[in-house]
Amino acid sequence: MLLNPLPFALTLGGITFLLTVIWGGPFVEVMRRLKIGQSIRVDSPEWHRSKEGTPTMGGLLILVPVFLITLGLNLVNLIRPSAERVTGVSILLPLFILVGYGLLGGIDDWIKLRSKGEGLSIKAKLAGQIGLAAMAAFTMSLAGSGTHVGIQFANEIYIPIMGITLPLSPWLYIPLVILVIVGMSNAVNFTDGLDGLAGTVTASAFAAYGLVSLLQGQIFLVQFCFIMVGACFAFLWYNAVPAQLFMGDVGALALGAALAIVAFMTGQWVLLPLIAFIPVAEAVSDVLQIIFFRWTGGQRLFRRAPIHFHFQLGGWSETQVVQRFWLISILSAMIGVALALIR
Repeated sequence: MLLNPLPFALTLGGITFLLTVIWGGPFVEVMRRLKIGQSIRVDSPEWHRSKEGTPTMGGLLILVPVFLITLGLNLVNLIRPSAERVTGVSILLPLFILVGYGLLGGIDDWIKLRSKGEGLSIKAKLAGQIGLAAMAAFTMSLAGSGTHVGIQFANEIYIPIMGITLPLSPWLYIPLVILVIVGMSNAVNFTDGLDGLAGTVTASAFAAYGLVSLLQGQIFLVQFCFIMVGACFAFLWYNAVPAQLFMGDVGALALGAALAIVAFMTGQWVLLPLIAFIPVAEAVSDVLQIIFFRWTGGQRLFRRAPIHFHFQLGGWSETQVVQRFWLISILSAMIGVALALIR
């Protein structure tokens, strides 16, 4: 007999939070003793200089418990799936993307630490992101074609409010999946620039998709989403202003990619720009800044990009930016869930 999905998922999130906070203290101390500290770029804002040396690669604080708890929880279902419910095999895809992008980000962080400068080249990092996203895209395309059970996505696009579902050919669907995964991964990475910002907005987005998954009966995906929320909250325990630990690419790239996968698994990926409004706005602001700078021959559209720096230079404190952006994230996530309910 299955437990009530939502209370059980919320309980899992709470347990994940407690366990992660407990091991987070020793983790921060080990990182500090190993001097795995953040290097601040020369072109970074002046007020970020004080953060140099703060332990980084804190995304491991999220990834490790999420992987162990989710895999352990579904181990029996992976071995002996029940025909009466969505099989636990479906949870392997977000776990694969979470770990894959985490490893890619970890390599980038490690190179930065060793060289005291830049990490992987843009081409190398993008190639790794595209490669991992392509594997996920092909898997989802096959699943959507009915060759795999237990995953709810399909090669189609559902338009909220209008209630229209349009089929997509694999030749269009696969590049679209790759674009969204890579784009969201980098969007969260752009967001990871202020203490507490990336963790709060991604937690809100995972909570929203957790509710959408619940309404669809995807109990394993509900559990995964709220485990992610619990782990993100635990990370924020050490990342709140002033941060004792930075997320690093190992966390930011993984969170964004996993969020995109969850969006596709619910079939509500069209709502991702709304539910994850802040990361998308951060990425778009950076792109617009570059385009405007080149188009005007040196003028700036924003005081500084990504856009959280624009508001800091406008007089908002770091805490004000984070809190106000989180409020926007919660509201946009609420609207996104509401739209997902309209049929």
